[in-house]
Amino acid sequence: MIASARTIGTREERFLEMLAQIRAQARFAFRHELPARRQELIDETIANCWVAFVRLLERGLDDVIYPTPLVQYAIRQVRDGRKVGARLNVRDVSSEYAQRHKGFCMERLDRYNQRTDEWKEVLVEDKTAGPAETAATRIDFGTWLQSLPSARRQVAQTLALGETTRRTARQFRVSPGRVSQMRRELKQSWESFQSEPAFA
Repeated sequence: MIASARTIGTREERFLEMLAQIRAQARFAFRHELPARRQELIDETIANCWVAFVRLLERGLDDVIYPTPLVQYAIRQVRDGRKVGARLNVRDVSSEYAQRHKGFCMERLDRYNQRTDEWKEVLVEDKTAGPAETAATRIDFGTWLQSLPSARRQVAQTLALGETTRRTARQFRVSPGRVSQMRRELKQSWESFQSEPAFA
């Protein structure tokens, strides 16, 4: 059945009326994520809402469509790693679904510096270290991050990206002094992690 242009326009207008509320709830749900990651999750939530919205319309359930249940459903889908137009694949290492169910994570090793307009490595490579030592450090760093509690991991990732103490404090709603203290604690934790024997 082919929808008329008027029906499509009405459908889009109705979704646009709900969009501000959907975006606000998604922003709140992912408020603790790093900025780039947060925007990606918000966009994915909006896409998921649109798909669910269209499906409900196609089933003739116009009268049960409200923004809050729509966005809450979409947020659960996104948190579970379900993306619009992508199948869940537990064998795909880049899939959040696979990472969650297999218990591993992927970390970016580069970042974009807006001031200098260039990409930089997150880990500064020791020029005397060979490729094996550099690769081992990168693996160890990811493993160490995973060993941290969620809140502390987010602070560590923010600081590792070169964020200032003051902006990190503002982002996580703590004092700059607490961030400095956490920086020292993270340094000690990393040094302790590196000194642990590889095999028990």
